[in-house]
Amino acid sequence: MDFAALGLDFHSIRNRNEERVIRLLPEVLAEFRRYSPSRTDIEDIYALTLNRLPARYAQAVSLVIEEPVSDAMVRETLRDAICTVRARPNC
Repeated sequence: MDFAALGLDFHSIRNRNEERVIRLLPEVLAEFRRYSPSRTDIEDIYALTLNRLPARYAQAVSLVIEEPVSDAMVRETLRDAICTVRARPNC
């Protein structure tokens, strides 16, 4: 997909929560020892978690003064998303 419009490249604007969700996902999934998610389940967990967290979009040169989304909030949102996907998997 091309992330350009009006002569500007928007590819570098990212949701700051993406890296945090990716970093914390293995840790939180390990809490669910009896659950073996499929690739699609993991992708759904990732997307659902990001959709449930407040968006934190920033450009590459953005200055972040305060981070309102804590790692604890990301972990809790991941747990909720895991429970949701586990209860209603995409087969």
